[in-house]
Amino acid sequence: MIRLMLRVLGDEHARPLRRTLTLMTATAVAEGLSYALLVPLLGALLGRDPGAAWPWLGAFAAAAACCAVLRYRADVSGFRAGATLSRGLHHRLGDHLARLPLGWFTPRRVGDVSVLAGRSVLQAMSVPAHRLQPLIGAIVTPLTVVAVLLCYDWRLGLAALAAAPVVAATLIWTGRATAAQDAERARRGDEAAGRVIEYVRAQPVLRLGGRTTDRFRLLDDALDGQRRAVRRSALSALPGVLGLSFTVQAVFTGLLVLGTWLALGGRIAPAEVLALLVLAARCVDPLLSLSDLSGQMRASRGELERLDAVLRERPLPEPASPVRPEHTGLSLDSVVLHRGGRAVLDGVCLTVPEGGRLAVVGPSGAGKTTLLQLLARFHDVDAGVVRFGGVDVREIAAEDLMARVSIVFQDVYLFDATIEENVRLGRPGATAEDLRAAAAAARLDEIVARLPDGWATRVGEGGAVLSGGERQRVSIARALLKDAPVVLLDEATSGLDPHNERAVQDGLDRLLTGRTVVVVAHRLHTVRQADCIAFLDGGRIVEQGPHDELLRKNGRYAQFWQASVAPVTSE
Repeated sequence: MIRLMLRVLGDEHARPLRRTLTLMTATAVAEGLSYALLVPLLGALLGRDPGAAWPWLGAFAAAAACCAVLRYRADVSGFRAGATLSRGLHHRLGDHLARLPLGWFTPRRVGDVSVLAGRSVLQAMSVPAHRLQPLIGAIVTPLTVVAVLLCYDWRLGLAALAAAPVVAATLIWTGRATAAQDAERARRGDEAAGRVIEYVRAQPVLRLGGRTTDRFRLLDDALDGQRRAVRRSALSALPGVLGLSFTVQAVFTGLLVLGTWLALGGRIAPAEVLALLVLAARCVDPLLSLSDLSGQMRASRGELERLDAVLRERPLPEPASPVRPEHTGLSLDSVVLHRGGRAVLDGVCLTVPEGGRLAVVGPSGAGKTTLLQLLARFHDVDAGVVRFGGVDVREIAAEDLMARVSIVFQDVYLFDATIEENVRLGRPGATAEDLRAAAAAARLDEIVARLPDGWATRVGEGGAVLSGGERQRVSIARALLKDAPVVLLDEATSGLDPHNERAVQDGLDRLLTGRTVVVVAHRLHTVRQADCIAFLDGGRIVEQGPHDELLRKNGRYAQFWQASVAPVTSE
């Protein structure tokens, strides 16, 4: 657990945790040693001269004061270590995510990361802040007391020491017995949370179907599954809890019997037996708490393992000696990319000269968007080469590559900030004149003019305040402001109403002028002016060439073209 936490933190942030561990261990040892003073104290108090107990009482009070100071410093250090851990994990997670391939960020993984950055980090933070001190105390203090017993009477000490492997074995057995159930409980909990969100989002559909008063079967099943998983998890931990309790109580009873036998045989004074039993009794509560503490630590370990799994994801390698592209031409040479055991792209060869315009068309699932992502190095290819300006994209520094590329996707994400702040993401240092010019070219100025707060209008999370067409205009204005020489376009007009489509298309025409362009086309009427059209199917280029030439071939593209214009002709 500790090694995992240190690994997740990294060397940069691990030092405060190591210091806290040392301080907490010292506190637990000091507490155990202070209990050793109870033996001479009670021995004197129950002996012939009770007044001799005063010096021992003073020593015990001084030791208790020292323990209190150490405990205070350990607790403060634990809270500081928790804060450092939280800050360190957020920084490590953020820095690592910034170096992962952009293709790694699927919708499912984005949801997982949001949970990791919130719940998982808080769980990890609670370990040094709240859980580490009780756990260390429950282990180290009883072991220190056993050492004290060995010093006073080796027979009682050995009897107490015999309990250590039994307690450890019980905890290990309990952990293994409950691991699967804990994982199932976590999985069921995530599923139930997802179903609750689904139920809320599905309200329009449910109400239109007249089911507003009906129970939502999927949610009910998820909640029932969660309840059963929690019950099974609790029941699986019960034998361990009972076993630990029985072991601790049996050992204490054994010490009581052994101490009585030694006292009756005259081998040890009754007062010392009583003092040693009081010392042993002080360990009962910490040992019994180990079951609950170990369960909490297992839950925290699960969250740490999820964080560790993300931090172990391999980032895209950066070149040791970056090369700067000489021009903005693009090419794919025998490119192969596998995902999920199948070839998404297989032997793709394409060339886009500087200032040229390539359109990629094909059926759904053909690999069009993936091809676009490879040009921006969202992924690295499994075979072949993707070149930018004659240079393998793997030899170009990531910042240099992204500075030369503007990307406009069909699904636009806007931050919960103002319209101006979202546009300025394209070039944060742009002047006000440049910003207004980009907005005018994208026809975004029309939207800003009719909003009450103008440029200061907050767009909400994901741009929820704006319509799809308005979000696209923000995205195009952002790309225009960036003014990159290469534009990758996953056609942004699909699904827009005619008015917004015309406005967005005007903005795109301005954006694409004079630039090297690769566009993934869903509506074929938008690709007629492309210098070259590549038809992609099953991860392979089936045919490529200008629009008129492909129509004359009467191949796959021509069939797609006829299918796309047929509805228009029939109308």
